[in-house]
Amino acid sequence: MKFNTKTIHGGQENTDPAYNSVMPPIYQTSTYSQSTPGGHKGFEYSRSGNPTRAALERAMASLENGKFGMTFGSGLAAIDAVLKLFKPGDEIISTNDLYGGSYRLFTQIFEGLGIKFHFIGMQEPSGIEKYVNKNTKLIWVETPSNPMMNIIDIEAVSRIAKKHDLLLAVDNTFATPYLQRPLELGADIIMHSATKYLGGHSDVVVGGLVVNDRELADKLYFIQKASGAICGPQDSFLVLRGIKTLHLRMQRHCENGAAVAHYLRSNPKIDKVYWPGFEDHPNHDIAKRQMKGFGGMISFSTKENSLESAIRIVENLKVFTLAESLGGVESLAGHPASMTHASIPKEEREKVGVVDSLIRLSVGVEDEEDLINDLKQAIG
Repeated sequence: MKFNTKTIHGGQENTDPAYNSVMPPIYQTSTYSQSTPGGHKGFEYSRSGNPTRAALERAMASLENGKFGMTFGSGLAAIDAVLKLFKPGDEIISTNDLYGGSYRLFTQIFEGLGIKFHFIGMQEPSGIEKYVNKNTKLIWVETPSNPMMNIIDIEAVSRIAKKHDLLLAVDNTFATPYLQRPLELGADIIMHSATKYLGGHSDVVVGGLVVNDRELADKLYFIQKASGAICGPQDSFLVLRGIKTLHLRMQRHCENGAAVAHYLRSNPKIDKVYWPGFEDHPNHDIAKRQMKGFGGMISFSTKENSLESAIRIVENLKVFTLAESLGGVESLAGHPASMTHASIPKEEREKVGVVDSLIRLSVGVEDEEDLINDLKQAIG
């Protein structure tokens, strides 16, 4: 089954034996009747399993060509489940340019529980091995990274992980399985903030994991059940609905993203534009090889190089909405230093390029001319 067909049908066979509804029903129930103690039809309590959530988990696994999917109340809850695989004294090597919420979870929660993190640049995977020791258990990758759009060679990192018997997890939120499928490149765990492109309509908060290994899946299913950070049936339904148009939306996100990126680069008031589709973008050739397209996420900084210039632009936008998050049909603009990455200390942010003048765009599916005209009037 090809990808575009999978968005409609993947993992959705025989989801409603009662009435054969086309969409999986919303099973808004906490519990399920049993004919005898332990005698049920696969579901007993909705924390451990719900038919609507199970349909989403099958669909998500199908999109990534994975075997097992599990969903959570948010992307961070999904990451939290992964980190609960480890114990005090274990070490994790992470991308140094990553979502501020991930950094906060790593440093302010799990470092306090005895897990050590190394935040490093991974654009050159050869630099990873010097951080590997007997306590290392996981490599955590974002590609494209948030918000600098750095590209990391998943296959190369996978070879290092396998050499040292480490797990490799990839946050695939920006690329989505439409553009990139990390399991096929050697990853062990894929994480999605399904709040973003998979849901696609800025109306739900959900996270997900996809794996191929049964033993790893069983551990994560246990954590999901025992910790209880699940998503509800209504949220599951909304993401299932969003997935059905993922391929259509991503095509337009990519088209509009390319148009906006090239416009920004041509604007004399703009200094740097970060978008992996440019031939001179670091690791562009890797992006071209491991991704189907370059997506709709762009970051840029002004030549004024000031906080004031960034604030002025985002406050003057009219079609783009100043808001947290990304991946919806509407275009969003954000100021990472004061919004999504505010939890990262200023000196650490600036080391990787998250300066006060940086603006991040999530380019939506509106008419590209309207988006470019909006940026023109806001930049001035």
